[in-house]
Amino acid sequence: MLVEAIKTHRIECGENLEQIIDKYVTNINERAILVITSKIISICQGRTVAKGSITKEELIQQEADLVIKSNNIYGIHLTIKNNILIPSAGIDESNGDNVYILYPENVQAVAESIWNYLRKKHQLKNLGILITDSHTTPMRRGVTGIALGWCGFAPLHSYIGKPDLYGHPLRVTQINILDSLATSAVFLMGEGSERTPIAKIINAPKIEFVDFPPTTEEIESITIHPEEDLYASIFI
Repeated sequence: MLVEAIKTHRIECGENLEQIIDKYVTNINERAILVITSKIISICQGRTVAKGSITKEELIQQEADLVIKSNNIYGIHLTIKNNILIPSAGIDESNGDNVYILYPENVQAVAESIWNYLRKKHQLKNLGILITDSHTTPMRRGVTGIALGWCGFAPLHSYIGKPDLYGHPLRVTQINILDSLATSAVFLMGEGSERTPIAKIINAPKIEFVDFPPTTEEIESITIHPEEDLYASIFI
C-alpha cells in the first residue's frame, strides 16, 4: 500500500473544494482512494466562529449531541458528535486564524458529491473517497485518524465465521477499513504547518470497490449502539 500526501496552498474560508481538488489532484488512477481532511471542508463551508464572539464552552454545548462532564488538566469536555466519541464536539483551534473551526456539515453528502464529480471527470469506475479527522484514543497519548465520511468502497472487512490459525471460527472480528486508512493518511498529512490536507492511497488490500454510494444500512453498520458498546458504561 502506498500513501502520498499532497501539498496545497493555505486554504482560506469560502474557497471552492472542487477547484482545490482540480488544482492539486491532476492524476488519479483506477482503484485509488482520495483522502481529504475534514478541516478544509469546514473552512470551504465557512464553518468557523470568531474567538471572542462566544466562549468555547458555550460553543461546545451548542455543537455537541451530548456533553459528558469530565475533569482534565486541559479543560476539555468529552462529547458525542455525529455518533463519535470525541473531545469538544470536534471543535478545533489549530490551523485557524483566531477562529474556532467546527465539524463540516453533511459530510457524507460531501464525500458522495466529490466521488461523483471525480469519477465523471476522470472516467473512473473504481474510486474511493475518504474524509478524515484526527482523533484521540482513551488511555493513549497522541492522535491517530478517524473517518467521518466515505464513498466508493465497503467500510468493513469481516472475519466472522472464518477460521483463525487453529481452525476455530471467529465470532466478532471485523477490520474497520475506514479508520485504518484514515490513520495511515492522517499520519502523513500531519497536524501542523505541513499544508498537506489531501492524500492518495493506492494498492490498499482488502478493499471492495462499489459503484454506488453507501446505503443507510452501511452507514449505520460502522457505529455501535451504546447497549452493544464495550466502553459505553464508562461515559454514559
